Amino acid sequence: MIDPKQQLPHTLQGTAYEGLGALYKGKVRDVYRQPDRLILITSDRVSAFDHVLGTIPWKGEILNAIALDGFEKTRDLAPNHLISAPDPNVVVAKPARAYAVEMVVRGYITGSLWRDYSAGRDPYALGLPSTLKKDDALPGGPFFTPSTKAAQGAHDEPISRKDVLTRGLMTPNELDEAEGLALALFRRGTEVAAERGLILVDTKYELGRDDQDRLMVIDEIHTPDSSRYWIADGSADRRARGEAQRMLDKENLREWLMNERGFSGHGVPPPLDDDIRVRLALFYAELYERLLGRPFRPTVGPVEPRVRANLVRAGLMA
Repeated sequence: MIDPKQQLPHTLQGTAYEGLGALYKGKVRDVYRQPDRLILITSDRVSAFDHVLGTIPWKGEILNAIALDGFEKTRDLAPNHLISAPDPNVVVAKPARAYAVEMVVRGYITGSLWRDYSAGRDPYALGLPSTLKKDDALPGGPFFTPSTKAAQGAHDEPISRKDVLTRGLMTPNELDEAEGLALALFRRGTEVAAERGLILVDTKYELGRDDQDRLMVIDEIHTPDSSRYWIADGSADRRARGEAQRMLDKENLREWLMNERGFSGHGVPPPLDDDIRVRLALFYAELYERLLGRPFRPTVGPVEPRVRANLVRAGLMA
């Protein structure tokens, strides 16, 4: 693969297209709203602990490709928002009434769940036994562990199913349907990952309802931004020895921030140096190749002109 260092000056930080629709900038995606569709441009921005920190070479292209593959592999379980993909960084999508809840499913105790558990917190009311060790499979899992959707710069909040209902974020029927779909999607993602020598550790889904009131998968699915992936080979041995798992996802960035920069979401985030930007690009590219079963062959150069040209070619803007 091309050395990601060559792409560092050319990453897609964002867009601001006039005439494409009303613009909303998320942590990673620039979303343009039109009357009957959304144009989602996946930038190379990377966030952690609810802060946008910088850019990673080819990240948007990799996320988009993995999400498109995930939509295709799960469309028998539920409809999704995909209409077309006129550029490697772009999805044209159906609008939806999105739920104000992130549908998180976890199969292992790691990440924020481990940090809560080891501190004696149980925000999801799971009632886990006290004997678990970091990276253990969750007994009786996987589990549905929802969280709130915070505004950019604020922190998502882990909540229990009871809290979702008490706060009026969803009705009981909506929550039951969403949980059932999230667990089904996770089972499919686990099967696909296992075929590729990977473990899908946990993931989050964004769900909403379309204009026919059908439950629909939106945003992204099974990407390294929304999911944790471990390399399966040697995973059990590493867990038994108390060693870190080999990860191919954004958790590498979170651990770099915590362990090397002492940052876990509070205060001013540190700048990303080029070394971690390159390492993240290599992790994401390896996951692309493993999940999709094909080489990742990016090009070096500015991304925005290509995105603009393909939007014009697709008749989406002048």
